[in-house]
Amino acid sequence: MILGLRTVIYPAPDLQQAKAWYAQVLQQQPYFDEPFYVGFAVGGFELGLIPDAVPGTDGNQALWGVENVDTALARLLELGASVLDAVSEVGGGIRVASVRDPFGNRFGIIENPHFSRDAVQ
Repeated sequence: MILGLRTVIYPAPDLQQAKAWYAQVLQQQPYFDEPFYVGFAVGGFELGLIPDAVPGTDGNQALWGVENVDTALARLLELGASVLDAVSEVGGGIRVASVRDPFGNRFGIIENPHFSRDAVQ
């Protein structure tokens, strides 16, 4: 049985630089920090960084929850990301956007007024 999203892993050939950037984005230090993997605990989920993979924006996509997608997008751009998909409403008041992080990965964000934080435990 699938229990739900637990971890999203991003390639990070320069692990130290990626760790520093994501620490700024997430406003926290990683809980797991080894030369082969860096893990951040984010709202009941994990964002992982691995040094031995190739970054890219194709393939699977993960959307990280934010309270305000416009504010979050502006902050990501200030931190050096570039827009892949501008903010758009996808129905029901749900708004999404995505950026390319400084390492070439897609980083998606979602403002979803229907998502219950109580469901993540």
